[in-house]
Amino acid sequence: MASLNVYSVLVVLFLTCGAVMATKENDQIIKENNCETKMGLPYVLEAFTSIFKTGGISKKCCRELVVLGKVCHSAFVKRTLENPLFKDLNPTTIIAISIQTWNNCLALIDSPSPSA
Repeated sequence: MASLNVYSVLVVLFLTCGAVMATKENDQIIKENNCETKMGLPYVLEAFTSIFKTGGISKKCCRELVVLGKVCHSAFVKRTLENPLFKDLNPTTIIAISIQTWNNCLALIDSPSPSA
């Protein structure tokens, strides 16, 4: 029975350290890539709403998101999911929406503008 308790403590310790390392990893990615300075606040809010709530994303915001880069985009999404305020969200669903938003933005900015 004592070995089961030791095993349980080790599992909890491993999981806790993993979560802390993931947070530090995302923060480090964001810092090293200067992610926080690459996108204006209105576009951050629009992208956030389209991923974590419901809503579309404009072509202008898509351009900003693509300039931000996929590395920064992914790190921001993962860091947001680590926030206790978003603990009730399904990470798999949010990451899927995030990838879909990224792909939609790539397609949107690559598509030709309608002729006037």
